[in-house]
Amino acid sequence: MKSAVKTSLACTLIAVSLGCTPSAPYGLTSRITTKPYLQMPPLASGNIPPLLSQTGVFSNTRKLIPSEGLIPYDLIVAFWSDGADKSRWVAVPSGKIAFTTTGEWSFPAGTVFVKTFELPTDAANPSIKRRLETRLLVRDSAGGVYGALYKWRADGSDADLQSASQTEDVALKTGTGQVHQQTWYFPSREDCLTCHTARAGGVLGLKTRQMNHLFNYPSGVADNELRAWNHIGLFAPAIREEDLPNFPTLAASADTSRTLEERGRSYLDANCSQCHRPGGTVANFDARYDTPLDRQELIDGPVLIDQGIDRPRVISPHDIWRSILYMRLNTSGDIKMPPLARETIDRKGVQLLYDWITSMPGRPVLAPPVISPPGGSFAGAIEISMSTEPGAEIRYTLDGTAPGTADILYEKPVKLTGPAVVRARAYKDGFIRSITQQQVFIVRK
Repeated sequence: MKSAVKTSLACTLIAVSLGCTPSAPYGLTSRITTKPYLQMPPLASGNIPPLLSQTGVFSNTRKLIPSEGLIPYDLIVAFWSDGADKSRWVAVPSGKIAFTTTGEWSFPAGTVFVKTFELPTDAANPSIKRRLETRLLVRDSAGGVYGALYKWRADGSDADLQSASQTEDVALKTGTGQVHQQTWYFPSREDCLTCHTARAGGVLGLKTRQMNHLFNYPSGVADNELRAWNHIGLFAPAIREEDLPNFPTLAASADTSRTLEERGRSYLDANCSQCHRPGGTVANFDARYDTPLDRQELIDGPVLIDQGIDRPRVISPHDIWRSILYMRLNTSGDIKMPPLARETIDRKGVQLLYDWITSMPGRPVLAPPVISPPGGSFAGAIEISMSTEPGAEIRYTLDGTAPGTADILYEKPVKLTGPAVVRARAYKDGFIRSITQQQVFIVRK
């Protein structure tokens, strides 16, 4: 009996946290069907309005007041967009959304998705934002989707349709008042289809596991998004409210009531699964949260591009240095992932993955040695030094070969009088050896 009571209480708590209690008010009370496509053409080849104010999306464009029938929504885990805040709406014409508990939903032709990006520009006052762009994604008449990007004018009066990708530097102020520039990438219409693929269902984000949560509607009512949408008849088949606590729910990165594994996998689902899935990009792993972990090929999964790392894996348990996924998320260089429309590193997301990977069982791993100064071109002979953690030794080579335990032991700074490829590795009893650190020195005699 006690067990049954505990189970019932647990189910009630889950229902409350999801906003699924039968007595709760609904966030949406009635459905207002919108005109198919609003003022956008049924196909990408049609005449796309040159101004955002001409698309039918907003009744007041400057104030971002949506037209009648547009539904605001939010996601549990958002795609990282260089720190921008996003406002989202969807216009659903007559017809139903083909609901599925897992996988992708299908939307009626003429559905228009709206997303506005605003970048906080003052760390001391995050409410100060620069409005950058509004993207529209249209479910077209041919069963696919197309995108259109509108770049906001400096005065905030309207936004202009962009025909090609471009970048712009945005001035950001730190908490201490220092100003630095951040590059913002405005994607082209072709860029949109790089991620919004047919394999991923065309529409990203709007799915059961992303919307099974509380949302604060403009009416002041907090309701589960699935419950609210179901109440106004958007889904076919309709769902039973009592089933909501059993539906999958992604874990927000900051939700410490969920495990690191759940939060890490949720982050990858939101940021990687549109491409990393069966039949997607050239890679072995499946980032979808719907796929059980033991079938994702994430943990100890083989990689196709090893980045010159010994024993690389998609995620190497307890070893961030051999985890190629972590490496590519933790850079804004040429190997960055995702490769498109990301100019900065998501520090919080990277920290989450670091915490997850290092929490996995495994022997401690040595960080690669630090070589100082870093490689480069030098006018004459130089001395280089190497460092690692206490108790570890460094073995190195100067000819570019991989260092092993029989190679030169580092004991004091090394003088270079000519060109050299310095490669070094750290060793310590009880630890997994470090990956190889490499620096190339062009020393003119």
